[in-house]
Amino acid sequence: MHPKQAAPRRAHSAANRVRIIGGQYRRRVLAFPDVTGLRPTPDRVRETLFNWLGQDLPGWRCLDLFAGSGALGFEAASRGAARVVMVERDAAAMAALQKNRALLCAEQVDIQRAEALNWLAVNRETFDLILIDPPFDSDLAAPVLAELSHHLASGGQVYVEQAGEVIAPSGFIIHRSGRAGRSHFALLVKV
Repeated sequence: MHPKQAAPRRAHSAANRVRIIGGQYRRRVLAFPDVTGLRPTPDRVRETLFNWLGQDLPGWRCLDLFAGSGALGFEAASRGAARVVMVERDAAAMAALQKNRALLCAEQVDIQRAEALNWLAVNRETFDLILIDPPFDSDLAAPVLAELSHHLASGGQVYVEQAGEVIAPSGFIIHRSGRAGRSHFALLVKV
């Protein structure tokens, strides 16, 4: 086989993997399926987010809506979060999340199959950190942000990543923000 023919296969397979960058699962590589709109948060952006948060999240309760590859939620679990709830609607992504939870022995991770807004409507749990990274180019972040107030613990923070500029909804301010390629991201706090 010609070397140029093998390269696309390696690149494609590497594109369906994400590496945990910090904490107890550091350097572990997790596989995820091809799902429309699923684009894991890049290493550099995750590093920035966890620098903003202070690296470690001992005892934190985290909610990862639109979990997708699980990059954000597993990163939070790796950094000491006591509880991480991942909400994902896609069956293939859900199966990969369950497989990766077992691979890491991440018992603090609870995976729920549901639509984000439906899950928020019936759940009353509060969280220290809510991670919102909906399918790329969707307009799902805004309606979810409007429903978060009673799910955020006192002093809690919300991370949003999307294709367009992040606009803080009423009751929140943007504490920090950045951009990487086409992705805009921000850390919000309640006022």
